[in-house]
Amino acid sequence: MLDLLAAGAEHAEPTAFGLQPGGFVALSMLVVIGIMLYAGVPKLIAKGLDAKIAGIRQQLDEATKLRAEAEALKVEYEAKAKQADAEIAELTQAAKRHAGEIVAKAKDDAEALVARHQAMAENKIAAAQRAAIEELRTKAADAATLAARQLIAAKHDEASDRKLVDQAISGL
Repeated sequence: MLDLLAAGAEHAEPTAFGLQPGGFVALSMLVVIGIMLYAGVPKLIAKGLDAKIAGIRQQLDEATKLRAEAEALKVEYEAKAKQADAEIAELTQAAKRHAGEIVAKAKDDAEALVARHQAMAENKIAAAQRAAIEELRTKAADAATLAARQLIAAKHDEASDRKLVDQAISGL
């Protein structure tokens, strides 16, 4: 038999119902495909794919919606940032203005304090001058009284004193 195979003799393939092994495989595939078609497997596959497509579309719609919301939030926060910058600039300007007012008030208060101290010093000087003048007048009056007493004592004797006393008594 080996000689027959080696010599190129042909051998017969097994067949059943007139079909060779390849035909049985093809027939089996046709039966399986037929059962799948009868059971509605393509519809199930199409439904599954449609469901996946719908899910992907929904995810894409959600992603688009989220992107729009994110862009709106971005615009809102940019506007808030600009507003905050404007408020910061306004607060800074108000603080500078307030600081300038405080400095001006402090300067005015210092000038008023210096003026009050100067007026008080001038008043003290004037009071001291008046006191010195008053003291000088008192000393001058005392000196004049003393000098007048001495002159009167030197020019009046006992007789002129009696004459003055008598005139004073008669005038009463």
